[in-house]
Amino acid sequence: MDAASGDEACAICALHRDVDHLESHEIWRSDLWLLRHHPGPAPLAGWCLLDARRHCGGPMEFAPKEAREWGLVVQQASRLVQRVSGCDRVYAIAFGEGARHLHLHLIPRESGDARTTAWGVADHYRNVEEGRTIPASDAKVRDWLVRARAMASDLFDESFGRDR
Repeated sequence: MDAASGDEACAICALHRDVDHLESHEIWRSDLWLLRHHPGPAPLAGWCLLDARRHCGGPMEFAPKEAREWGLVVQQASRLVQRVSGCDRVYAIAFGEGARHLHLHLIPRESGDARTTAWGVADHYRNVEEGRTIPASDAKVRDWLVRARAMASDLFDESFGRDR
């Protein structure tokens, strides 16, 4: 079941059906995966989510092709976040409790930014969500998206071919 026909109650499936959301947040997609920027309020410019296009709770539920591609798509998406953000490393976090549809958070980690330390990033996320901390500006997110989209095709095409 893909997101277009996915679980009606699933927030991720709903985002995948929302053309306006995709137009403003999508970075790259294939038949199996969708890379998008975190919607507003975005905790950080470059905080991305890598979603399964099919309604799927996580790796235990992967079809064989999804299982074969997962490592490579996570690697390339992480490289993209790092290259565009200029960060030291990229955290990859998925809990699957807020929405039981695989959406891997890819978070730029800056060594000089206390908001992005291991557990500090979770506190920062909650603080932005609850309005206690200022989110990334829309202008910074838009600029980040322009640069990410410009790099994404070449980066992913190297790994997945130009047939996507």
